[in-house]
Amino acid sequence: MKIPKTLKRYCKFCKKHTEQKVAQNKKHNKSSLTRGSKYRARLRGRGRGVGNWGKYSKPAITKWKRTGAKTSKKTDLRYTCAVCKKTTSQAQGIRAKKVEFV
Repeated sequence: MKIPKTLKRYCKFCKKHTEQKVAQNKKHNKSSLTRGSKYRARLRGRGRGVGNWGKYSKPAITKWKRTGAKTSKKTDLRYTCAVCKKTTSQAQGIRAKKVEFV
């Protein structure tokens, strides 16, 4: 996906169309909550290996392929206004394997 380095977009701070620089923000998909909640569940005795708790009573699946896994990440573009230097982020990301600034 090719995106120009500068675009003329509406700046909500200047309340007019201005030249804006486009930059891609790196996404970090690490969530401490999921690991923590599993850890807390084990402490409460509800981790894996406890009978009749649905998926928690079964051993970890290691040989299966992750079905339904996405092959690309959504773009997270940030637009910086040339006039007021304020940054706005993209409303919705578009799935793309590679983003190239032209």
